[in-house]
Amino acid sequence: MSEAVVPHPGEDGAQPSRANAGWFRRALDSDIFHSFRRSKLTMLAALITLLFFLIAIFASWLAVQNPFDPSQLQLLNSRIPPLWTADGQSPFLLGTDEQGRDVLSGILYGLRISLAVGVLGVVFSGLLGIGLGLVAGYFGGPVDSVIMRIADVQLTFPAILIALLVNGVAKSLLGNRLDEWSMLGVLVLAIGLSFWVQYARTVRGSVMVEKSKDYVAAAQLIGLPAPKIMLRHVLPNTTGPILVIATINLALAIITEATLSFLGSGMPDTMPSLGTLIRIGNNYLFAGEWWIVAFPGVALAGLILSINLLGDWLRDALNPKLR
Repeated sequence: MSEAVVPHPGEDGAQPSRANAGWFRRALDSDIFHSFRRSKLTMLAALITLLFFLIAIFASWLAVQNPFDPSQLQLLNSRIPPLWTADGQSPFLLGTDEQGRDVLSGILYGLRISLAVGVLGVVFSGLLGIGLGLVAGYFGGPVDSVIMRIADVQLTFPAILIALLVNGVAKSLLGNRLDEWSMLGVLVLAIGLSFWVQYARTVRGSVMVEKSKDYVAAAQLIGLPAPKIMLRHVLPNTTGPILVIATINLALAIITEATLSFLGSGMPDTMPSLGTLIRIGNNYLFAGEWWIVAFPGVALAGLILSINLLGDWLRDALNPKLR
């Protein structure tokens, strides 16, 4: 008689697929997912946020023109009202601005810039703040004192002032060498340096609680290096507060970028974000061309509102006292 061959884990994909199915089933049965399904407003906010991200990703397929390409713009098409008005023209559904740029296309591409700056700014500030928070909380002593005093000093200034300072220093050093993509990098740097303090203070507090527990002492006894203990054992226990801060800071980062662009210190007119579009449209508001500023403003408000609603729900869902 021939012996039955027992497949090893991963040979036919059966056991990994069962493991993935089990992980997915546990996620569906979790308290967070049940809390998400019970809140219709949160589901709507998540759908709108996802829609904004998809629109930004597929902007080049959805827009009727590339507003960043001057060869596709015609001044004869400037200041055309929305399509449903008496003077509207196809294919400009939401009208055009003073450069003949389709407002809807500008919003689609502007969403891409605003979301890119916001996401990259949050990632940069998160990496910086989490790293400094881990170091301050784990080692303590003079290192902790220096990092926290720097954080305390920065907290005395509004984030927009820090961003304006970093932006101004970069422009004074680089001057005319700043192109559109360099300006995007400067905005990411300015926003990242404005919001790292919240991550650092939150992670530091969590690390100071976690490092006194037995599993950290056991890891130290077996000789694991400090970076491995911080990243592999301590950091995973602080992910809840970090996710809440990141979600809320995403909305704040987008608002900060829009404010800088509205003040003329952000993205240029040749590569406009939503804030730049609002600044451009504001110049023509009292001339009757209301659509140039209204629709980018509505898009920005809808994006910020949906992200903030998700952040509020996530804060409550991850709070063990509210379960």
